[in-house]
Amino acid sequence: MKNKILLFVVLYSCLISISGQNKECTGGWVKYENNPVLGGELGTIFDISVLKNNQGLYQMFCSWRPKKSIAISESRDGLKWSLPVVCLAFQDSSSWEKDLNRPVVILKDGSYHMWYTGQDEGHSWIGYAVSNDGKNWKRKSNNPVLSPDVSWEKVAVMCPHVIWDTKEKLFKMWYSAGDQYEPDAIGFATSDDGLNWIKDKRNPIFSNNTMNEWEQSKVTACEVIKRSNDYLMFYIGFKNIDYAQIGMARSRDGITNWERFKENPIIKPGAGWDSSAVYKPYAIMEKERWLLYYNGRRENHEQIGVAIHQGIDLGF
Repeated sequence: MKNKILLFVVLYSCLISISGQNKECTGGWVKYENNPVLGGELGTIFDISVLKNNQGLYQMFCSWRPKKSIAISESRDGLKWSLPVVCLAFQDSSSWEKDLNRPVVILKDGSYHMWYTGQDEGHSWIGYAVSNDGKNWKRKSNNPVLSPDVSWEKVAVMCPHVIWDTKEKLFKMWYSAGDQYEPDAIGFATSDDGLNWIKDKRNPIFSNNTMNEWEQSKVTACEVIKRSNDYLMFYIGFKNIDYAQIGMARSRDGITNWERFKENPIIKPGAGWDSSAVYKPYAIMEKERWLLYYNGRRENHEQIGVAIHQGIDLGF
């Protein structure tokens, strides 16, 4: 009888746990049980970009707020991470990058390419740097490569996401722009050298849908993945200025006619370390699963966690 009672308690606990996860995720995503994977006593760590290098080592580039700089962490399995080390530091003498954050990093032709956000006095710009190892970086320009210079961008361009389109021989950038505290919408630009960018005349190419309560305020900070027949976007939707969740959308050309995933938002705040908001998704696809990294906030403290999708078919 005692064994039956014990079994019932275990099964009930599992059901409660699964139910809690389902409330926090949709579309087959499940938050990693040992979240957060980076943060704690390090202070606020946020807005990540993750890649696997040519040796199969996971490398995470993130914003380290106490250092006002971009840091790198490494992992063998994508779940257990080394302590961060600053790899691109702020420049106190600069007029536009006294605080660095929100990077994206890609590997192309054996080199690392980083686009990042520089901030100063209530404004944001985007810069560009390159590296041979991901740890030692050289700026390609002392000036921003993208600036807020049209009306909808207001005072800030930030949160770049860049891919290299091998067919078109172009860098493609999706960036957020608008208010400094949290930008308003997403724009698009192209470049053949990563340094000189042409903004799309249709910008912003992705804006909030006010009919969807979870993103009625604004949409920002996307990652875009080119697939065989379309472009898949992971993005943040804001219900209000402080409450953020994560969703998916797709487009044939990566610019127009975006279709939202019916089960959005796919990642929602939980009950602990990420109870106030979830931000800045960055997903990587592996052979049998997806890993979606995100920053979760509890009050004023942000840390990094991961959600896992078993199987590569997202049903979208």
